[in-house]
Amino acid sequence: MKKLLVIFFLTCWTLPLFAEHIKGGELSYRYVSAGTGNNSRYEISLKLYIDCEANDKGQLDASVPLTIFNTANNLQYGPTIDAPLKTEQFIRFDPASNPCIANAPADVCYRIRVFSALVELPNTTSGYTISYQRCCRIAKIVNLVAPSDENGATYIAQIPGTNLAVTPEAYKNSGPVFTTNDAVAVCSVSPFSISYQATETDGDSLSYSFCSGFKGASYTKPVVEIASPPPYIELSYQPPYNGNAPFGGGVSINSRTGLVTGTAPAFIPGPSASNQYVLTVCAYEFRQGVLINIHRKDIHVKVSDCIPLKARLKPDYSFCDDLNVTFKNEQVNPPGSIYIWQYGDNTKSDTSADVLGMAQHQYADAGTYKVKVKVILAGQCIDSAITTAKVYPGFYPGFLKTGSCILIPFQFTDTTKSRYGIPSKWNWNFGDETTVADTSTQKNPSWKYNTIGFKTITLIVQSDKGCIDTVRTQAEVRGKPLITLPFRDTLICSIDTLQLHAIGNGIFSWSPNSRIINANTADPYVYPLNTTYYRVTLNEDGCINNDSIRVRVVNFVTLSMNPDTTICLSDPVILNTYGDGLNFRWTPAATLNNPLLRTPTATPNTATTYNVTASIGKCSTSGAISVRTVPYPGSFAGTDTTICFDDTATLQGSIAGSRFTWSPLITLINGNSLNPYAFPLVTSTYTLTVYDTIGCPKPTEDRVIVNVRNKILAFSGNDTSIVVGQPLQFRGQGAEFFQWTPPNGLNRTNISNPVAILQDNMTYYMRAYTKEGCFGLDTVNVRVFKTSPDIFMPNAFSPDGKNRVFRPIPVGISKINYFRVYNRWGQLVFQTKEPGKGWDGTIAGKKQDTGTYAWMVQGEDYTGKVLTKKGTAVLIR
Repeated sequence: MKKLLVIFFLTCWTLPLFAEHIKGGELSYRYVSAGTGNNSRYEISLKLYIDCEANDKGQLDASVPLTIFNTANNLQYGPTIDAPLKTEQFIRFDPASNPCIANAPADVCYRIRVFSALVELPNTTSGYTISYQRCCRIAKIVNLVAPSDENGATYIAQIPGTNLAVTPEAYKNSGPVFTTNDAVAVCSVSPFSISYQATETDGDSLSYSFCSGFKGASYTKPVVEIASPPPYIELSYQPPYNGNAPFGGGVSINSRTGLVTGTAPAFIPGPSASNQYVLTVCAYEFRQGVLINIHRKDIHVKVSDCIPLKARLKPDYSFCDDLNVTFKNEQVNPPGSIYIWQYGDNTKSDTSADVLGMAQHQYADAGTYKVKVKVILAGQCIDSAITTAKVYPGFYPGFLKTGSCILIPFQFTDTTKSRYGIPSKWNWNFGDETTVADTSTQKNPSWKYNTIGFKTITLIVQSDKGCIDTVRTQAEVRGKPLITLPFRDTLICSIDTLQLHAIGNGIFSWSPNSRIINANTADPYVYPLNTTYYRVTLNEDGCINNDSIRVRVVNFVTLSMNPDTTICLSDPVILNTYGDGLNFRWTPAATLNNPLLRTPTATPNTATTYNVTASIGKCSTSGAISVRTVPYPGSFAGTDTTICFDDTATLQGSIAGSRFTWSPLITLINGNSLNPYAFPLVTSTYTLTVYDTIGCPKPTEDRVIVNVRNKILAFSGNDTSIVVGQPLQFRGQGAEFFQWTPPNGLNRTNISNPVAILQDNMTYYMRAYTKEGCFGLDTVNVRVFKTSPDIFMPNAFSPDGKNRVFRPIPVGISKINYFRVYNRWGQLVFQTKEPGKGWDGTIAGKKQDTGTYAWMVQGEDYTGKVLTKKGTAVLIR
């Protein structure tokens, strides 16, 4: 996986035209000496970070205004302090300085400008707040509410007063100063650490934390000569971010050392994404346990593309499936990284160049092993990590549940098996949607549900060897226990005994308690003399449900059947019976689909009498039904045939029946006979339907197809002109076979493309025909000029008269290379290469005026000789 770089930038403002190059700042102070009277002298310093490309006046001020406020009442003290520029330097991140980062950025550069001024202030009880404000931050900062560029920035420094009883001279203080190397590269979605430790010269103790930055100036007044008084409004953070979690939950700061660690946020693709996060670090300064100052610094974090080298493993691993385990470096490293794995079992090391840093190892036995991975890149970048691997295969989690009813506790029993060690920790979730307290860490807990429905029970169980797994199952919580009865109504004969059957969990009891055996079981026997309802009660741990079965009692079996019937041979027929029989047996069974059904389907091949016995227990009765079979009437519509277009076919039908019909009749002549004439224009299907009167009520149908060949459109070619001795090849069309007459001058007369050599004018007749004898005729006239090949052109034409198209007349010409027409101004008005085409006297549909037009034509005769001619012609309207 490709990872991305996070570069630490200082806070940015995006002012119109000039503020977008400001990247942050830090306001600090230093106690210099006692002043006159009850005063003290301080040096106030503002460090601003500017983009190295900044070159406009708005970015490169010669001085900055600082405003001082009395902390007691937040009123301004004295005029603003003009702090001139003291130093300036450029710092860059050099990719060559860290070869262990692939795709390291080459454009990280800061222009650091430090402004400072001396100020003398009276010693007061509450001290002072010094402020500097500027607009604006950049757009689309990830952890700020949009629009983020409407937020300005305020930097403050706090000088303590004399009201601190433990440290009355806290005003003689020099505030801490951060020593961060700001030109640092940190890769996205990768672990990183950067120190934000500050220096402190008075021996005070420091505590570090993330905190909220402050809003500042606006677009309407980007440069503030007099800062607004405290307190200041904190930045509006976009959830899930806030001042204490500027990168979410994945990054933290050590309160003692100021070390920022964690996994950097991911890169957001797209050219419009800023990929920057506002980060404010506060250093809390304590003297003798009393807080005397809070020092702040804003920075921005920008996401770019890079991959750092890092050996990273989890603190420990548990492998509980088998002895063949897989390790993986928890971070993808730059291409070309080499991994050396040591598995802690005295086997040889493995060296791998796997791009994901994966390695597989087969342990000989279970145990706890120290595993080490070393990552090497280009022979000069090395990192390593050590972890513990607990290899104890054979861990099988599971549990049992008992219970079914609402308000009665379900009992859960852990059944986890472990080949090594024993289960030691349990984490149950009972899936009760009414509460978040439906959990337990007991081995065998119980839980009472207050609602019915399906609940998902989850158990996460862990062994003392570190194996951990999850198992889930569903339980149905019902309002009463479930009783399943295979039947609810049945019939017995008065001399029979019947076994009832109920399914469920719990204790069963049946009533009434007369003429019943084993009444307190799920499967009692009953032998009533009259129709009786037997009621069953199920008790599952105090949860009660009831149901019942009706047992109807008869002294004999009733049976009636449909009358005898006649069917068409090979048709099925349903044999219907009526009565209270429960079991049936039919004979003969060979032509029945199931001889044990109440209403089987029969398919007899001859007249058959079917006998049936209907029974209820030991009581029975019999009946019979006869089925007569009659053959279907016969129908034969004839064999399929083919006719020519606009021709007629005679249908040849034959029947075995009493009457018949043909359809469709619209294209039949004498359609009431067995041999009608059919004259379809397209391929058609004719159906002969035959009826009978000897018992089969269904007609028989047969079909015949009359295929109609397409109409033959014979085409022997356009009339043409040639010169004496010029070969002329015809290209006949229309069918599969051809015949040309007369044969004079033709090389062949039975092909589509014969060649003719003529001395005189000739008219040829072409017959195009199919194998069925369908044919079409066409003629072609050939005019023979007894001259050399030439192209003749008329000298005038009238689009509104008879000679409507101006075109060349080729004689002995096999190909027209071009024909072009120009108007009197030399503009091309028409051109073509196709023989027979010409100009109709219009341009884009608009008629042209009467006048003279020039023309050019070029063609090739049958020998390949090129002939070019040009001239003029008159268009007459």
